[in-house]
Amino acid sequence: MIVIGSETEYGISTPDNPTLSPISTSTHAVVAYSLDQRCATNVRWDFGSEHPLRDRRGFDLRRYDTVPVVDPHAIGVANTVLGNGGRFYVDHAHPEYSSPEVTNALDAVLYDAAGDHILLKAAALVAEHTAQGHSVLEHHEPAPALRIYKNNTDGKGASYGAHENYLYPRDLDFQVLAQALIPFFVARQVFIGAGRVGLGQHGERPGFQISQRADFIETEISLETTLNRGIINTRDEPHAQADSFGRLHVIIGDANLSHTSNLLKFGLTSLVLEAVIAGETFSDLALQHPVTEVQRVSRDLSLTHRLTLKDGRELTARELIAEYLARVQPRTPTDEHVLATYREVDTLLAQGPLAAAQHLDWCAKYSLITSFQARGVDIADAKMQLIDLQYTDIDPAKSLYHALVRQGKMRTLFSAEEIAQAALVPPADTRAYLRGEVIRRFDSAVVASSWESFTLAAGEQEEKLWRVVLSDPLAMGKADAEPLLRGDVGTLLSGLEQAPGVETIQLPAARY
Repeated sequence: MIVIGSETEYGISTPDNPTLSPISTSTHAVVAYSLDQRCATNVRWDFGSEHPLRDRRGFDLRRYDTVPVVDPHAIGVANTVLGNGGRFYVDHAHPEYSSPEVTNALDAVLYDAAGDHILLKAAALVAEHTAQGHSVLEHHEPAPALRIYKNNTDGKGASYGAHENYLYPRDLDFQVLAQALIPFFVARQVFIGAGRVGLGQHGERPGFQISQRADFIETEISLETTLNRGIINTRDEPHAQADSFGRLHVIIGDANLSHTSNLLKFGLTSLVLEAVIAGETFSDLALQHPVTEVQRVSRDLSLTHRLTLKDGRELTARELIAEYLARVQPRTPTDEHVLATYREVDTLLAQGPLAAAQHLDWCAKYSLITSFQARGVDIADAKMQLIDLQYTDIDPAKSLYHALVRQGKMRTLFSAEEIAQAALVPPADTRAYLRGEVIRRFDSAVVASSWESFTLAAGEQEEKLWRVVLSDPLAMGKADAEPLLRGDVGTLLSGLEQAPGVETIQLPAARY
């Protein structure tokens, strides 16, 4: 079983004050949401298990030797742990949402979309505070109206990520995994691209391409995520039992609004990863020049470009994906649904991108672009960049994507009500259930949290601290956790001390 999670850095702007720092506005968004929701407003993020510079190839460029203790409302590092088991925080001048751990592609789509709901709610809460004449941040002016975009580039040379995460067995040879996935990641753009007006990192040349991320991929394998980005990222930070699990941290993907694009992204990648775990190497599909092919695939709207393999064969991106999927083994109804969706969309793409406009982001956006071109608007016109941006606006009242949904021109997999519920309630079959429910029910007792653990204050005067460690991501789902959550914090801790897959550790109060 593959455990899946997503991380989305959203674009943020303040049209009424365009010079305002996005670090400040992102902090307003996170703090406003944390103050409104029962999501532990004073919980610190526990950086003790964070190792962002540990490389799967065997070295560690440690950022710090001691664990930092950070105010959860501090400018630029504001953080809140969510009742759905996810995390909402400021990362590099962007508001970022990390979904809770899930075990299938459909849940991955649902909980990724929940992030859009959370960001939209955060922007509305900031607006409410501003309308009342006060700021959510002490000693700061109220924030102007926020615009939030689910995209990957500001059109001025900056790119920000929509990352995927997949756990895999630690004993899987990473080089075998990397080489198996490189051609797949190059080719899958034709199903998961979000579409972009502009060519080049700064959008300096007019044109339309399939992927927002393609122009920012510069090497095959790399640890970095903000420069010298690789097709394969080597971050070795499993957020789970390190001798049992590795985490595939995928940075070569676009931020998708389309549910179908996301389903194919999470679902096809999971199926290919499971095939590699089962022993398939896909070594015969290696490309001669994979980095160059990333851009070539992205700029080939006809989908006829032929990628050159090391063995001399030439295949289109769709043909290459078909080679991969001919070797995967569906194991669940969700897997079958993913493959059926792939076959449906692939058949439509064979007719041209406009035929798949109801399913895929880049095709929907391209349909809008071509409709304006038919009216005489040149691709270099600034209106085209505005269409690109407006498509990604998460506000249904302003978003072109949401307009297509209302018009029945974009297929969805979940209703707005289901997405709103996922923003509040954790998935039932991973440790995210216990994390989220502890936040929802005992928020005032939670001192700190990470993906692997949370720390509770217990005792009559809350003078004792207990760290609950959940190294197994499949431990303490709803079936196991719910009976322990019916009492108080002391009852919960007593139950967790006896629970399999859980470790409880008493800490000195000075620890936090």
